[in-house]
Amino acid sequence: MAQLAGTTAETRTSRIEPLRRLAGATEVDLRLFGMLVALAAILIGFHIQSGGRFIQPANLITLSVQAMGIAIMSTGMVLIIVARQIDLSVGSIVGVTAMAFALLQTDWLPGLGLTINTPFMWLVALLLGLGLGALIGAVQGFIIAYIGVPSFVVTLGGLLSLRGTVWLLSSGAAVSGLQSDFRKIGGGVQGSIGGTATWVLAVVACVAIIALIAYNRRQRRRFDFPVRPVWADTLLAVVGCAVAFGVAAFANANYLPKGLATRYAQEHGIIEPAGGLKVPVGMPWPIIIVIAITVIVTFIATRRRFGRYVYAYGGNPDAAELAGINTRWTIMKTFILMGLLCAVAGAIGAARLNGATLDVGQSDELYVIAAAVIGGTSFTGGIGTVPGAVLGAFVMQALAYGLSFNGVNSPTQNVVAGIVLILAVGFDTWNRRRGGGTA
Repeated sequence: MAQLAGTTAETRTSRIEPLRRLAGATEVDLRLFGMLVALAAILIGFHIQSGGRFIQPANLITLSVQAMGIAIMSTGMVLIIVARQIDLSVGSIVGVTAMAFALLQTDWLPGLGLTINTPFMWLVALLLGLGLGALIGAVQGFIIAYIGVPSFVVTLGGLLSLRGTVWLLSSGAAVSGLQSDFRKIGGGVQGSIGGTATWVLAVVACVAIIALIAYNRRQRRRFDFPVRPVWADTLLAVVGCAVAFGVAAFANANYLPKGLATRYAQEHGIIEPAGGLKVPVGMPWPIIIVIAITVIVTFIATRRRFGRYVYAYGGNPDAAELAGINTRWTIMKTFILMGLLCAVAGAIGAARLNGATLDVGQSDELYVIAAAVIGGTSFTGGIGTVPGAVLGAFVMQALAYGLSFNGVNSPTQNVVAGIVLILAVGFDTWNRRRGGGTA
């Protein structure tokens, strides 16, 4: 029996070994790869349960757009948690900024002479709202970093006071009627870039992937670092380009509704065929925004001094102080960045609703923290990746959307989300104990 068990273990090891060698050669993060596999399994599972109706372009585009706000905020939450802090106020910041975006366009700026028909009025509102988010983050960061009040207390107070501010700003009423250009930020049929632009974006992404791989290879040779095999770089380039064009093809398989397609044909002098005109909607703006933010925040976290300081502080605060890092300013900047990202999420939320309500962003803090933790960010500090947090946001949203699609009520969705979060933290704790012998 013991011999049979040993033979089975050896067989299993022999099957896994080629995958380990492949991962080692390509330097793929196995945790991120595992999350991609888990996300695919979730989507396929819901597809089977729904009788083959779930994995459709319209459904997955809607799922992705709904996940954007959480995904954007999770990129900042990674740096917050890596620095051994927490921000419980992100949902309330989203609510305040979303209401500010709405009131700026419907009340405040018109009071200064800028009407809803004024060109670029939406851009003025956008810049002011982003500034408000950064200001809120700066105030909270200053209290935490320079006065020394724990981040849990400060941001919990922010959660409560800012949520009340949302009510005070609007006197308890919903606000609607935003400028049409601003509403494009929220996605939808009018908030997408179209089929041709989506293909162009895929080409740009493919060129960027190849250029980045070539640049990294050149830099490694320059500094005498180990270089990946040529076949590994080629495989990464091929897979990256295939993903870029696959996503573009999937986005372009989502077409305008029949009524809008007919209007499009009339406006462009096109004779509508008998089966109806199929006009690709293309990539929604929220997805493009989250891709851009993921790239930018990843660059900041991995290639800039600020990002290295955050990870250094999270790994060992005392050592970071002794190394001469201005830890207080570093902590404050993480909260400024977090406030700015919350404002971006607030802009997308307001644009999708064509206004703002009292419950915009409510409970978002729970899902943002969950996304970061599921993505591999450790509460002990110093460990976490931005792409992992974005994937975590998609996993959470895929669960929520899939359950809703199959008729599961909201309380049950919360139960599932809580169980997934506990399992993710438990797995992270077990994995660190196994690897380093500490909790």
